[in-house]
Amino acid sequence: MSPQLPAGYTGAATDAVEANTRSRPTVLVVEDEAHIRELVCLHLGLEQLSCVEASAGDVALKLAREQRFDLVILDLMLPGLDGVTVCRAIRRDSQNTDVPILMLTARREESDKVVGLDSGADDYLSKPFGVRELMARVRALLRRAPGREPSAVSDTDRPVVYKHIEMDPARRKVLVSGRPVELTTNEFQMLHVLLTHAGIVFSRDALLSKVWKDEAFVTPRSVDTLVKRLRKKVESNPAEPSVILTVWGGGYKAADV
Repeated sequence: MSPQLPAGYTGAATDAVEANTRSRPTVLVVEDEAHIRELVCLHLGLEQLSCVEASAGDVALKLAREQRFDLVILDLMLPGLDGVTVCRAIRRDSQNTDVPILMLTARREESDKVVGLDSGADDYLSKPFGVRELMARVRALLRRAPGREPSAVSDTDRPVVYKHIEMDPARRKVLVSGRPVELTTNEFQMLHVLLTHAGIVFSRDALLSKVWKDEAFVTPRSVDTLVKRLRKKVESNPAEPSVILTVWGGGYKAADV
C-alpha cells in the first residue's frame, strides 16, 4: 500500500520512502513552478543525484525535519511559507541545520539577495538562470557539504580552544560557553580560519579564497554576511563583538588572546 504523502509533495512516493537508503547524494528541490522544478531535477539526475521535490514551503520544512539531505535548493517566493522563513526554520530546527542551501530568486535587487544569505543560505542564483551555472554551483556546494571533504576545514583535526569557544574539527563540533552551537559548513570554516590565526588580519578576498576556495560565484559581500551570521552565534553581544573584529580598510580578524 502506498504511503500517504502531504499536499505539495511532488516527488515519487518511492523517493520519499527510500531517499535515506540511497548511496548517491540526495537534493531537496523546493520550487512551486513545475517546469523549473522538473528541469532542475532532470539535470540533477544526469549528475547521478537523487531528487526529492516539494512545491510548498510547509511541505519542504516537514521533509527537512524528517530526513537528512546533502543539499537544499530553495525558491525564495513560495506559497504559504516563503523561502526565507523556511530557510531560517531549517537552520534552527531540522535534520539539515548545517546542510548547504542554494536559494533561487526572481528578484535581482541586492537587498533581496542579502536577506537570503542572512537567513542562512550559502549561495543564491537569480532567475532566469543557465543550467550550466546551476550545476556548477550545485557541485561546488556539495564539495563543501559536511563529511564530504575531511580535509576541507584545515590540515589538522586538533581541537581549538579560544576564550569561551571550543572547536573540534574531527567531529565538527562547536561549543560556545559550554553550549553546543550548530554552524553551517561556511560558518565553521571561517571561524576555524580566524581562531587558528588569532590576531592576523584577513582581507575579504583572502577569506573568500580560504572559505569558498576557487568558486567564482561569491563576492566580498558574502564575507560580510557570513561574519554577521557568525557573530550572532558566537558573540555575547553581536553589536559589540569581542571575538570577530572588523579592521576598517583591512578586513576581519579574531581578537588577540
